[in-house]
Amino acid sequence: MNDTPDTALDPLDAPEHEPSLNFRRRLEELGQMALLVFILASAAFLSAITAMRIAIHGREVAMPNLTGKNVVEATSMLRSRGLVLRVADRVYSELPINVVVRQTPPAGLLMKESQQAHVVLSLGQRELQIPLLEGNSLRASRIELLRAGLQVGEVSSIAMPDKPADEVVIQTPRPGTGAATPRVDVLVSQGPHEAAYVMPHFVGMIESDAQRRLDAAGLRRKVNYVTAPQWPHGSVIDQSPLAGSRLPAASTIELTVSN
Repeated sequence: MNDTPDTALDPLDAPEHEPSLNFRRRLEELGQMALLVFILASAAFLSAITAMRIAIHGREVAMPNLTGKNVVEATSMLRSRGLVLRVADRVYSELPINVVVRQTPPAGLLMKESQQAHVVLSLGQRELQIPLLEGNSLRASRIELLRAGLQVGEVSSIAMPDKPADEVVIQTPRPGTGAATPRVDVLVSQGPHEAAYVMPHFVGMIESDAQRRLDAAGLRRKVNYVTAPQWPHGSVIDQSPLAGSRLPAASTIELTVSN
């Protein structure tokens, strides 16, 4: 019989590594929880970014082609895409009344929902009676057109020896005809073609030689004589206009000659 007393296992005598196992298990649980929180936060952040982008950009639709459509049809086409029609102007044209003549923005452009499309609608054709302008001056023609609710369009000019300057020679549209446009283009006479010359270089030339060249061109001249000892006697020391200038035939040439 063994008299050695049995030794009871005291909880205080538990192995020292047991608390470290519990601490490690708690760390793992906290790490898993932190990972789950991170995943949920990331998903929420991405959802918020997506919602923000949708809110900023909105749904985009392509602008339809409205030209040639009547205003009711154009309004329906825009409404089906979430867009709004606004009438910017009305003009006379060859298209029927209330048909879209032009649009802004152009067809095919991406638009956000609820944006506006501005259109110009037709007022139909306007038959205008064109007055006779041919034979009148350009100024008188402008006044005549304004009285008729019209205006001068493109003005072209041409030299015509048998017509006075500023006279309307041809007009388009022709007088008396109906027209859909309020503009009348005119061709205006410039009068007879005036001969012109290029001013030669006379400075340094002897006066008699300069006189002969001017006589040959039929140009008038005025000669001023000044004392200029540094220049040879009878030579041209100045001229007006300057050499190279365009010179109408009726011009007067002024020469300064050393005396």
